[in-house]
Amino acid sequence: MSESLAHRWWPAHWTGYELLDAGDGARLERWGDFRLDRPDPAVIWPPALDVSEWNEADARFEATAKTKGFWHQNGRKMPASWPLEYRSPRLHLQFKLELTSFKHVGLFPEQAVNWEYIAEHLQPGDKFLNLFAYTGGASLAARAAGADVTHVDSIRQVVDWTRENMERSGLDGIRWVVEDALKFAEREVRRGNRYRGIVLDPPTWGLGTKGAKWRLEDQIRPLCETVADLIEPGGFIIMNTYSGISPTALEQLWRSVLPAAAIESGELCLRTAGGGLVPTGSLVRVKNTQ
Repeated sequence: MSESLAHRWWPAHWTGYELLDAGDGARLERWGDFRLDRPDPAVIWPPALDVSEWNEADARFEATAKTKGFWHQNGRKMPASWPLEYRSPRLHLQFKLELTSFKHVGLFPEQAVNWEYIAEHLQPGDKFLNLFAYTGGASLAARAAGADVTHVDSIRQVVDWTRENMERSGLDGIRWVVEDALKFAEREVRRGNRYRGIVLDPPTWGLGTKGAKWRLEDQIRPLCETVADLIEPGGFIIMNTYSGISPTALEQLWRSVLPAAAIESGELCLRTAGGGLVPTGSLVRVKNTQ
């Protein structure tokens, strides 16, 4: 086995989103017409911009628990939701954003790197599976490329949010599945179904459709083994996680599952307006060469 180099990927085509600065455990971001100040524990260095720039944020999130908190709005009242556009030479996607009680706004901007990869590697009619799909940027990118898309998430409200993003983007035809992602994938194996592309972004922990507890550390090996049985020869798998599992650990797991595959691993990042990088998660891309 030859040694592989760790990569860093960050998006290059955003105009609606901008990471203005990062420091002291927070990000200062522009989402369309609004500036938000959100916590990010990975940011352990001091900010580059003056505090006066941070004070111009339209809203700042204050955490009250590990996954909950509330927004302080500064001055002008923000709308319940607002639009955001992503445009590149390959893709033109539209999203609805809103302030949630768990600091997110409905989009992970670093994922645009994966959207571009998906759009580049799929052809019309290819089968594509998005597991733990959240609000569906990967699903939209695959559908925009003409793929036959199955979108799986255990939370109905999130699936409905994705449906709205699909309609805003002028797309249709995505298959919606509200179900535990691993259970769905296991049934797909039994049915003999295969996919040209699979994306999985499993949470660290959570609850399934019937209240079943999910812990990534308990499920990650059977999850990868199941997904490996679903990929076509020549197909690709994209796995990323915000759980803290290192890219090297993910790569080694996939090498044990698909020994002959071509694999690259590294960090998803965002680049600040000043040129600094903020790590956001671990990413592995697996090409099934069999």
